Amino acid sequence: MSGDLDQTAVGFGLDPVDELPDTAGSDSAPAPAPHVVVIGAGIGGLASAALLARDGYRVTLLEKQLTVGGRVGSWEQDGFRFDTGPSWYLMPEVFDHFYKLLGTSAAEQLDLVRLDPGYRVYFEDQPDPVDIQSSREANVALFESLEPGAGRRLEKYLDSAKGTYDIALKRFLYTSFESVTPLFVREVVSRLGKLSSLLLRPIHGYTARVGRDLRIRQILGYPAVFLGSSPFTTPAMYHLMSHLDLEDGVLYPMGGFVGIIRSIERLALAEGVTIETNAPVTRILTDGARATGVEYRRDGATRTLDADVVVSAADLHHTETALLPEDRQTYGEAYWRKRTAGPGALLLLLGVEGEVPELEHHTLLFAKDWTENFDAIFGRNPSVPDAPSLYVCKPSGIDASVAPDGMTNLFVLVPVPADPALGTDDAERERLADRVIEQIAAWTGVHGLSARVRVRRVIAPSDFASDINAWQGSALGPAHTLAQSAMFRAGNRSRTLENLFYAGSSTIPGIGLPMCLISAEVLVKRMRRDISTTPLAEPLSPTVRPRRAAQPAPAAE
Repeated sequence: MSGDLDQTAVGFGLDPVDELPDTAGSDSAPAPAPHVVVIGAGIGGLASAALLARDGYRVTLLEKQLTVGGRVGSWEQDGFRFDTGPSWYLMPEVFDHFYKLLGTSAAEQLDLVRLDPGYRVYFEDQPDPVDIQSSREANVALFESLEPGAGRRLEKYLDSAKGTYDIALKRFLYTSFESVTPLFVREVVSRLGKLSSLLLRPIHGYTARVGRDLRIRQILGYPAVFLGSSPFTTPAMYHLMSHLDLEDGVLYPMGGFVGIIRSIERLALAEGVTIETNAPVTRILTDGARATGVEYRRDGATRTLDADVVVSAADLHHTETALLPEDRQTYGEAYWRKRTAGPGALLLLLGVEGEVPELEHHTLLFAKDWTENFDAIFGRNPSVPDAPSLYVCKPSGIDASVAPDGMTNLFVLVPVPADPALGTDDAERERLADRVIEQIAAWTGVHGLSARVRVRRVIAPSDFASDINAWQGSALGPAHTLAQSAMFRAGNRSRTLENLFYAGSSTIPGIGLPMCLISAEVLVKRMRRDISTTPLAEPLSPTVRPRRAAQPAPAAE
């Protein structure tokens, strides 16, 4: 993959490269490279730090928690190890490209296994589940068995999904939209009619092209939840997600998703990044139109750290409203009052005695009253649905490292309203968890599930708010509605401070691990003043300072 080099310029505001004299070959030592402070060591912050260090900056990464990872957490008890965040490995080419920018590859860093079936779906009041297969051909046959003619229509739907995905990857994901000029190319202009149509209608209506059977529409519409939204408000543009799970297939990194975080942390350290954990940032320091550094807490003391550039990969609402003075805010409270948060989540981490063959690695439970279910979460009077649609991950089926022999590891995610008060009452969260466990057992036929639970932890929106400063306790970030997608999503640069930038799920291109990796690359392009839409050339070549002697990227442990 390569960027359009003729459109690339180095610098941000007053270019630090231009400000520093070239002292190579002189008696004096070279001036140090510009210093970047990155706030937040979730995957977006780690990736940003690693790429900026490779680009030649000195980088310090500050993280509030004791460990890096942000939403991609890990928890262990009694021989069970749980991922506490993302669990779907999609868009593998995005991961591989990111690793190649750092001189390695996904194959070198991760042990990836293809899931077959990709996932299982249970439908309320339907006796038999549906297994989504790992190939397009098998899924076409599956849809045909659900509704005559649906297989043929799915073929056209997937052709459209792949075409939309390809154009999004090439023209809309790897850009900051600082300039729209690169978008005026034939392959975009020729598709403007279709793209506009896809943006202006919800995905729920678009799925009717494939079939009227509710099962079909739920399978095709549910990926909207991965985007922090509802199929009734998510633009049909995102039907591209069906290319990922129905055609590309679903992978799993052995050892869990925390292994992805550990690999990026190793790569960042190898690039020279300084990482400080247990160091919550309390203020971004400013002087006029520039950020001058940050104030943070460490070992009970308040400290300051000077910076030539500040990058916040923390929650954008928290960054803007808690770390900046009101007159320096680009996205103040008035902005957020008009925005839609993605759903909150009730997470259940369950260590279960015995095997649970009724569940696949990924299992979805879909409520019959689809409209009411989503209205309860996103409507004007939000509440936890009585029988919610939900998701269960069972990694122990293929990964022995996550549970003791003969035991089952279950991660349950229940979409709930984004409400930071939800979960503050311990008794309430446990009652909700009991109800969810009973629902899973009743719908899937798992015998005696509640009595077999040996390890249990419940995480609620209140935990997301306190642990990672998530806006409204959202588990994902701002929802991907039309007004919060692509060029309409919050940008990655402050409009009041010329050297303050953003990365992560709150900003472009959006929610999910692949999007956060892309956000780190778009950050680098923005700081270089690169307005191209295509990914950068592999491996990343430094533009700020010549690199020290090349070091091989550290391999997976």
